[in-house]
Amino acid sequence: MNGPEIHISFAPDLGLFVAAPRRAGRSVVVTDGASTLGHVVESLGVPLTEAGLLLVDGRPVTPAHIPAAGEHVQVLGIERPQPVPGAPLRFLLDVHLGTLARRLRLLGVDAAYESEDIGDAALATWSAKERRVMLSRDRGLLRRRELWAGAYVYSDRPDDQLRDVLERFAPPLAPWTRCTACNGPLTDADKDAVRGQLEQGTQRTYDVFAQCTECDRVYWRGAHHARLEAIVEDALREFGDAAA
Repeated sequence: MNGPEIHISFAPDLGLFVAAPRRAGRSVVVTDGASTLGHVVESLGVPLTEAGLLLVDGRPVTPAHIPAAGEHVQVLGIERPQPVPGAPLRFLLDVHLGTLARRLRLLGVDAAYESEDIGDAALATWSAKERRVMLSRDRGLLRRRELWAGAYVYSDRPDDQLRDVLERFAPPLAPWTRCTACNGPLTDADKDAVRGQLEQGTQRTYDVFAQCTECDRVYWRGAHHARLEAIVEDALREFGDAAA
């Protein structure tokens, strides 16, 4: 680039994405005089999914703004909770976020997920077709223009990932209402109706069951229930009111 010079600064929470010299106050960027501000911001490492308000000399502009010489650009972080207008709030997770997908489903959050790597193009198309917020740690995927909406998952730890998504989007929580395997809705199931899918020990020990209306998987309060219950209780304690 050899065009107008601008001054740019990033909110502290965007420091993860930008080079170290740009993390402390203003820095100079030489633009080409034709690229949009959105392109400039992404070229410096910040996916637009993570950029909040864009200010030029204190006034808000869109990512389509063409920077002019001498302008001071401020890139703020995303507002939390982040509104997602235009569709019911639902998510799509990439192949690396299977545990997060299952935990969101456990809480009744609509979370689509494919366990095989279908590629960035297919994920972006899926996001656009069903108007799902793409959750990923892949910055390249989040820069794809086809995405309907997206969000970077900041941690590689499932506990922190779940907390991050719930804090950022405040989805309504309805625990125990979705299949953790396929995301379908659960319904109460009669024991006799599902008996053929149960081991003898399960038949003798449990009487209350639920079944997925899409994949027919059967659920009961088995050996892992206490661990799942703890995840649900922690989420409701911290985010239940905000998500209601």
